[in-house]
Amino acid sequence: MTLVQKLRERWKLVLASLVGLFIFGSVFAIGAVELLTVTNTEQFCIGCHEMKDNPYKEYVGTIHDSNRTGVRATCPDCHVPHELFPKLYRKALASFELYSKFITHDIDTREKFLSKRYELATHEWKRFKSTDSHQCRNCHDVNHMSTTLQSPKAQARHAKMKTDNMTCIDCHFGIAHEEPEGPGPRDLFDEKGNKK
Repeated sequence: MTLVQKLRERWKLVLASLVGLFIFGSVFAIGAVELLTVTNTEQFCIGCHEMKDNPYKEYVGTIHDSNRTGVRATCPDCHVPHELFPKLYRKALASFELYSKFITHDIDTREKFLSKRYELATHEWKRFKSTDSHQCRNCHDVNHMSTTLQSPKAQARHAKMKTDNMTCIDCHFGIAHEEPEGPGPRDLFDEKGNKK
């Protein structure tokens, strides 16, 4: 008896298996989308006191939190890629950061956070440099900036950005969080995010 004949005899089992796989796949896909949605909110990010009491506290009142237009950039807007596969990769990396929360307790006090601030900042700067500040460019398009509305200093710096292979994070690395002591991203990394 051939495989096709066996499948014909057991068509109910085959049909039930296919329907079961479809239902399982649908539930899994919906669950995965919901998980990504829930973990991609400001509320989720500041659910840990380490984030709420440190980076979030610094963010409150900055131009990305409160401004004349009411447009806000929240934690995931800047720290999680918007595209699916880079987002999944970043979420996987973030799951390793939970090791710090639950096992090593590296930043569970203000003092510990401050002692690791520069290291944490350099990880983010490297990521921004390696993507040409892609997260910034999701909202800010340098080709559509109205330079006439910028100060002469900002106009000169944005022109230099284009000619010197610079990216947003080279200058704007303290815009949403306090700048740590030490060299900034322009001094540490090349345009691909590699250490100089």
